[in-house]
Amino acid sequence: MKVAIIGAGWAGLAAAVTATQAGHNATVFEASNSIGGRARALKHLNNCTLPDATAITLDNGQHILIGAYTDTLALMRQVGLEPDQALRDLPMTLRFADGRGLQFTGWPTPLDALGGILGARGWSLADKASLLRVALGWQMNGFTCAASLCVADLCRQLAPRVQAELIEPLCVSALNTPADRASAAVFLRVMKDALFGAQGGSRLLLPRVDLSALFPDAAAQWLQQHGAQLRLGQRVTAWQPQGKGWQMDGQTFDAIVLATSASNAALALMNHAQTASESIAFKVQQWVAICQTLRFEAIATVYAWGANAHLAQPMLALRESAQQPAQFVFDRGQLGGPRGLLAFVVSACHGDRASLQAQVLAQAQTQLDLSLQAVQTVVEKRATFACTPDLQRPAMHIAPGLLACGDYIAGPYPATLEGAVRSGIAAAKALG
Repeated sequence: MKVAIIGAGWAGLAAAVTATQAGHNATVFEASNSIGGRARALKHLNNCTLPDATAITLDNGQHILIGAYTDTLALMRQVGLEPDQALRDLPMTLRFADGRGLQFTGWPTPLDALGGILGARGWSLADKASLLRVALGWQMNGFTCAASLCVADLCRQLAPRVQAELIEPLCVSALNTPADRASAAVFLRVMKDALFGAQGGSRLLLPRVDLSALFPDAAAQWLQQHGAQLRLGQRVTAWQPQGKGWQMDGQTFDAIVLATSASNAALALMNHAQTASESIAFKVQQWVAICQTLRFEAIATVYAWGANAHLAQPMLALRESAQQPAQFVFDRGQLGGPRGLLAFVVSACHGDRASLQAQVLAQAQTQLDLSLQAVQTVVEKRATFACTPDLQRPAMHIAPGLLACGDYIAGPYPATLEGAVRSGIAAAKALG
C-alpha cells in the first residue's frame, strides 16, 4: 500500500517504520523542519551555552523510560540503536535529597518491589504495611477498578507518608495529572505493567543522549535507507477521496495516518468534513467531537547550572508545594551531559515561565542547598492530555482508509512515549 503519514513525532515515526517493515510504501509529511514532536532536542537554540561557555544541546523536556516500555525499546533496536548504550539503567528509585524514600532492590519482579517497600527509608512499619496491604488488594482485583475512580480515592487507605512520597510522585510523573483528578484505572494499569509485570519492567531508563538521538534521528535515517520518504517543512491541511484512496499533495494514497497533535488532527478533519460525503462527514464529526473534549496539561523543564552542582543520584524526587513546584530533578552531568547542569521537571504546571523558573531556583536552594543560575526554561503548554476518570479518547479508525495515532488515541496507557509508539505500531498494522 501507498501510505501517507502526517506528523513525524514518535507515533508517526513508529507508524512509518512498522509500515515500511511490512512492505508498504510510506511517505511522512512534517509541517516543521524538525522531527520528534514533543520529545526532541531543541537544535534551533543556536549558541546555547552554560555560564562557563560550555556549548550544550537541550531537550524540549526531560523524559524517562522504564523497562516496561517494551515496544519502544524493540523499535529502537529495529532502527539500529542499542538501548544499553543510549539509556542508563537504574532500579526504580523515588529517593529525596535527605535520603528518605523508596528504592527497589535487584531481586526478580515482583520481589524487587517488595524489597524496596520493606527497605524504604523514613517509613514506619505501619507505612510499609499499609502499602503492602493495599497493593495486595490491587493484585487480587486484577489491577482493575471502576472507571469513575480517581487515584486519590483509590489510595485513601494508604498512610499519608506513602501517598506523599510514592503515589503522588508516581501519578504525576506517569499521568501528568494530579492524584485528586487522575484516572485510577489508568494508574493501576501502569502500576501493573511497571511494578508487577514483566521482569525488569520497573527499571528506570534515563537517556544518556538528547531525545532526537534517542530515536527520531535514527528512525528517519532507517526510513530513508529502506525506501520511505520524509518531507519536512510540508504542512498538509486537506485531502480528497480518490476512488478507494485519497488524493493529497498531488499524489494518490491508499491510506492516510494522522500522527499530529489532537488539536491539529481535529482542525484538519473539520476542514475535510466540509467536502466529504455525508457518511464520511458524520464519522469525522463524531471523532472530532470526542477529540475536542480532551483537556491538556503543561510540563515545564527548568535547566539550571552550578559549577559544583552534583546530586547523590542521577534522579531525585523533590517535595512539591505551591511555592516549590518541581517534582523531580535530574543530574545531566551523570547522564552524558556537562557537569553542573540540572534539569528540574514541573509536571501539570501552572503559571508563567518566569515565575516557575524563580520558584524552582528557590526550591533548589531550599531542598538541595544549591545556588544555581538559570540556563533555559522550556514550557510545553499542551504536553499531554489530562488523564481523568471516565475519559473517552478518540478511536484509531476514523473512516475507511483514514486512521489516527498518537498518545491521546484510545488505549490502556496515559500520554507516554510508550503510548505514542504503541499507537503508531497499531495504526500501521491496521493498514492490512
